[in-house]
Amino acid sequence: MVSSLRRIIHIDMDAFYASVEQRDNPALQGQPVAVGGQPESRGVVAAASYEARAFGVRSAMSMAKALRLCPALIVVSPNFKKYRTVSDKVFSLFRAVAPLVEPLSIDEAYLDVTENAWGERYATPVAKRLKQQIHEETNLTASAGVAGNKFLAKIASAWRKPDGLTVVPDERVERFLQGLPVNALWGVGPVTARKLRAHGIMKLTDVRKVDESELKKLVGSQANWLRQLSFGKDDRPVIPNRTVKSSGSEHTFSEDLLDVERIRTEIDRIARRAAGWLKRRTLGARTVTIKIRYSDFTTVTRSNTQTQADRNPESISARALSLLERTEAGSRPVRLLGVSVHNLISDIDITKSGDRCNPLLWDLPMAPRES
Repeated sequence: MVSSLRRIIHIDMDAFYASVEQRDNPALQGQPVAVGGQPESRGVVAAASYEARAFGVRSAMSMAKALRLCPALIVVSPNFKKYRTVSDKVFSLFRAVAPLVEPLSIDEAYLDVTENAWGERYATPVAKRLKQQIHEETNLTASAGVAGNKFLAKIASAWRKPDGLTVVPDERVERFLQGLPVNALWGVGPVTARKLRAHGIMKLTDVRKVDESELKKLVGSQANWLRQLSFGKDDRPVIPNRTVKSSGSEHTFSEDLLDVERIRTEIDRIARRAAGWLKRRTLGARTVTIKIRYSDFTTVTRSNTQTQADRNPESISARALSLLERTEAGSRPVRLLGVSVHNLISDIDITKSGDRCNPLLWDLPMAPRES
C-alpha cells in the first residue's frame, strides 16, 4: 500500500477551448465543435468538444481527417486571448486556496492542498469546492483527481470526464493500479507502449514482473522510474510558478514547399520569431532545433547546442539555416517547418556585443500534454 502525507489535486478543464466557444455561442452548444485551423490550409485540431470526440475527433488530428470522421463538424478559429483570460480567472481561484500550485498548461494544474486557506483536513472537499467555484465564475466544468501523489492524481482526473471527481485513497491505490493499461505510465507514449505490449507488458502492473535488465533494454533510463510508478510511488513535489524550458513555433503549409529559397525564408522568419520571444523574456538559449515534416509525414529534427546562450536574431537564424543544410528539404517536398529554442539561461549578465548571455549562468528549471 502506498502511503503519503501529501494531499494532491490535479484539476483539468474539460475540452477547454471548445467548451469556451460553446459557452459563448449558444448555437454551438450540443454540437460537434473543433477549435483549430481550416482544413483547406492544412489546419490541425487544437481542441474537440465531447460531441466531436464521439466521432473519433481528437487533438492534434488534421482538420481534414476530423471532417471525414464527422462531416457535421463545426470548425472554429481559436481565440487565444479569450482562453488566456478565462485561464487567469481559474488559476486565481487555485492560488487563493493553495500556496503550492503547479501549472502544466493553460487549462490544468497540480495543487498541493495539504495546507490550504480553507483549513480543510482532506483534499476531497477542497476539490469539490473548487469545481463549484470554477463553474460559478466561468460557467465551465473541470474534472479533478485526488490522491497522495501527482502521478495518481493526474490519472484520476481523466477517469470520469467531463465534470468528474475521482478520489484514490491510500487503501485503494493497488486496486486502482490493477485496472490501468501500460500507457497510463507517465512518460510512456504510443511508441514505447507498442514496444512494451510487443513483449507482453499489457497492463501497468505487468512492469513489476519484468526483469530489470530486460526493462532497461526496452525503455532505457526510464526503467527505474516506470517501475516505481507501477507501484504507485511518486515523490515529486508540487512546484509553483514553474518556468518553461523551451519555446518554438511551427507552420503547416497549404501546399508542399520544394523551392529551397522559400524554405530558407520561412526558417529565417520562424527563427527570428523565436529570438523575439527570448528577448521579451530576457532569456538566452543554448540550443536551437528545427523540425521538418515532409509530404509523406516523415518528421525529422536537427539541433545545435553551444556553450554560450544566445538570443541574437541573426545568430539564431544562422544556426537554424545551418541545420537546414543537414536535411533533405528542397529535394523532398516539405509540409511543415518549425524552429524552437531550448536550454534556456536567465539573463543576469548580457555582454555588450550581440546579446549573448554569460555561459556560467545556471539553466532554468525544467517544465513538463486531450482535456
